[in-house]
Formats: sequence, structure tokens, C-alpha cells
Amino acid sequence: MGKPDIIYEDNDIIVCCKPAGIATQTRRIGQQDMESFIRNYRAAKNEPPYVGIVHRLDQPVEGVMVFAKNQKAAASLSRQIKEHTTEKYYRAASRGQGVSGTDKEEDNHDTAWHTLTDYISFDKRTNTSKITSEKDRLAKKAVLQYRVISVTPDRDSSQNECIRTEFDIKLLTGRHHQIRLQLAHIGYPLIGDTKYGKPASNNSGTGSKSGRTNGGAREQLALCSYKIVFDHPATGERMTFELP
Repeated sequence: MGKPDIIYEDNDIIVCCKPAGIATQTRRIGQQDMESFIRNYRAAKNEPPYVGIVHRLDQPVEGVMVFAKNQKAAASLSRQIKEHTTEKYYRAASRGQGVSGTDKEEDNHDTAWHTLTDYISFDKRTNTSKITSEKDRLAKKAVLQYRVISVTPDRDSSQNECIRTEFDIKLLTGRHHQIRLQLAHIGYPLIGDTKYGKPASNNSGTGSKSGRTNGGAREQLALCSYKIVFDHPATGERMTFELP
């Protein structure tokens, strides 16, 4: 687990690369999180230790994040996220084969963008989500766009030959475990995902051994937030931050 890397900073925002394994925010004593990292960083510079958390990444997910340094900036960024004027892009990888009938076969192997729309219900007790129906009063609409960027030979956790599929994803809503759940639902559970690695026909978020390698070590979740786009809260300038 690496240390967070600050890639941009001014009077209103801090943009960081969050390593996999670090929580965005936690109440667990002694556990490192991005909130405490930025507070300590600002305090070391004799700045007010305010940290405005306007969006989150799951603990096993790495990627670029933006934090506000004052309440005005936090309000602006939060409003943009609520109004869906920000853009968030992810890279993901799966060894799945897809579910027959879920998507056209030719759609799974081209570079065109395709849309997934589902309704997701969150279970706080198990910290998992499941795909349900629009009739579920607790469910929230979840939408993302994806395209396949590569299909290559690979080996699974038992060293069996398989196909690795890599995706470029534009997240249009920010639901709990959304990308992991929606891709698993169409037959592409992410590499290293022990929560949603079961086949879509039995995908209840109860976990599996899909995140284990042949030697017993857990593979890192193959999901990275590689690009974020938003309007600067003070200047209004459209800003893009992208990992190499």
C-alpha cells in the first residue's frame, strides 16, 4: 500500500492520487485515510486543517480524487456532482465471459460506448448492494457507459487459460459499488473482487474466492479512477486531471 500523492493544489482544492487499500474516510482508530492525510498535510503547513470530502472511492480502488480546502469550494464541487456536470472515468479488468442475452455479442468486442442502466439497493448490514427493480422503493437508479478497450489471453486464479477483458468506463451516477456490481451482473466480475465475483445469475454480494490467486494471495481489485473533470469552484475553469 503506497502513500497518497498530491498532483495539484491551489487555494481552493487539492487533487490527489489515492492508493488502493486506503479509505477515503474512516472512524477506525489507527487506520489511515485520505481525510486524515490531508488534514495532517495542511496542518504541517500551518494551514486550517479543513477537508471537504465531496466524493469517495472504495477502499480497494485506486485513483484520482479532488478535495475542497474551504466550505465555499466544497459547496461548489458538491453541487456539480449532484447536478452530474462532473465527469469520472475508470479503467477495469475482468476474466468473465459475459452473459448470453444481456448484450449483443458484437457489442462486447468493439470500442463503441454502451450504456448500462440498473436499479441498485444497498444493504447497510452487509455493506453490499444488489441489482433489483424499479419497483423497489429503496433502490436507486444506476447508470454508466462502458467500452471494451482490449481482449487478451490470460490465466485465472487456478492458472487456467481464459480471456482478460479491459474496460473504459464513464460513471454517470455514484451508487454504492456500482461499477463492480453492474459489470458482474452482465458476466464480467472484476479481477480481485471478492464481493461480486459470483456469476450474475447468483450475484447477491455474498463474496467468493475470485480474488485469490493460485498461491492463496489476494489479487488487487482491478479498478482505477484514472480521470476526473470538473469546473474550478473559484474560477469556473474546466479542469481535467488524468493519471498516466
